[in-house]
Amino acid sequence: MPKVSPLRGELRVMRRVDLRSDTVTTPTPAMREAMAEAEVGDDVYGEDPTVRRLEEKAARLLGKEAGLYVPSGTMANLIAVMTHARRGSEVILEADSHIYYYETGGMAVCAQVMPHTVKGERGFLTPEMVKAALRPSNLHFPPATLLCLENTHNRAGGTVWPLEQLEAVIDVAHDAGLAVHLDGARIFNAAVHLGLPASRLAERADSVMFCLSKGLAAPVGSVLVGRRDWIAAARRNRKVVGGAMRQAGVIAAAGLVALETMVSRLAEDHANARDLAERLAVVPGVSVDLEWVQTNMVMADVSGLGVAAPDFARRLAGRGVLVNAVDPHRLRFVTHKDVTAEDVREAARVVAEEAAACRV
Repeated sequence: MPKVSPLRGELRVMRRVDLRSDTVTTPTPAMREAMAEAEVGDDVYGEDPTVRRLEEKAARLLGKEAGLYVPSGTMANLIAVMTHARRGSEVILEADSHIYYYETGGMAVCAQVMPHTVKGERGFLTPEMVKAALRPSNLHFPPATLLCLENTHNRAGGTVWPLEQLEAVIDVAHDAGLAVHLDGARIFNAAVHLGLPASRLAERADSVMFCLSKGLAAPVGSVLVGRRDWIAAARRNRKVVGGAMRQAGVIAAAGLVALETMVSRLAEDHANARDLAERLAVVPGVSVDLEWVQTNMVMADVSGLGVAAPDFARRLAGRGVLVNAVDPHRLRFVTHKDVTAEDVREAARVVAEEAAACRV
């Protein structure tokens, strides 16, 4: 039964709008049907035909030779680091990148590499930043073997790399002998924003990961793609970290439906995020940089309300609007296929009312 909340002497049915992440989506009816009917086999033996089809389709879409289905994006990134980087070597990353910030130190624990973070601008590095991070060969320094990039960039608010800048940075890394891994958890959002195929964004990277369980709304899984021989080595590392699955076609089937039906509709999420951003930007005490609302995320600074972002998020949750605080000052709102235009208007209304209450 929906909750009922008092508001200015009235009773209002509380609408639940979940804007915490695009990972909260539920499978579509077509996905559930495909999962129920999936042809399966033992994937560790390479005998699951549905997994094979998903891996092949993912590789084609990203312009790579082969793919590897894994349970999560975090595992895909870890496997990529383990496969590219030598133990004891240095991995260069943007300081707010997901691999460094949100993946529990797996690169240090499992890959045994040393992160070298570089503070970028809106999540982006420049060729000059990468060149400055490259240290000369010296007995005292770990050798750099890998550069990791992120597109779209999560903590920067779903920002999209300008293609020329992305390729220039990759060229600098390659010229220095580094491999390049692209954390493309939301690469299809980036592709839709730029009006380009995802393969164009992935073209110069040595490996790419993307998530099926974020904006594409599949219930489980990510795919890692790259050269055929490299994926063979990555498959071994998937086994090392416990990611090998058996009759995984049951969940891979939903991933196939996601790739076939959910990419083209991402523009709807972007439009809803833009509408939400414009509505929040006019709320006194709330600041949104509209220039950088490019995909399905909105970062809102609520420090002007005189309340910490986590506390304000709790107030919103009490009104049925769920968001995440990314630091003491900012809230992150994420649109997805289960958020409608009406949900966006409701969320903005609740934010405005709670913001007004803070200012009283």
